[in-house]
Amino acid sequence: MSDDAASHGPDDIAVEVAYALPERQALIAIRVPVGTTALEAVRASRIAEAFEDLDAEAAPLGVFGRRVEADEVLRDGDRVEIYRPLTADPKEVRRQLARLGKTMGKGRDQAAPSKPSGN
Repeated sequence: MSDDAASHGPDDIAVEVAYALPERQALIAIRVPVGTTALEAVRASRIAEAFEDLDAEAAPLGVFGRRVEADEVLRDGDRVEIYRPLTADPKEVRRQLARLGKTMGKGRDQAAPSKPSGN
């Protein structure tokens, strides 16, 4: 892909690039040449300019929730997602919760319903 993503030709495809923080997110729609890779689309979107701590070159990428390599060639309509590093290992969190008798998910802090009395 050329560095000039602003020039559009008949063989362009439409893709989106997404990145989210807990307090803010961005979804940028761009047109890129056929054959553009996930990382090239991230670069063309210039999304890293909007997020000071984003290292777009090193961040894991995905397309519609499926992890992909940076050199994954995109298709028309794809959404490239830039993933943030995990702050905690999900398996370790589950182990810790299990030790405490809790679970992850909906209603995790709710007590079990009491049984009706036999009166």
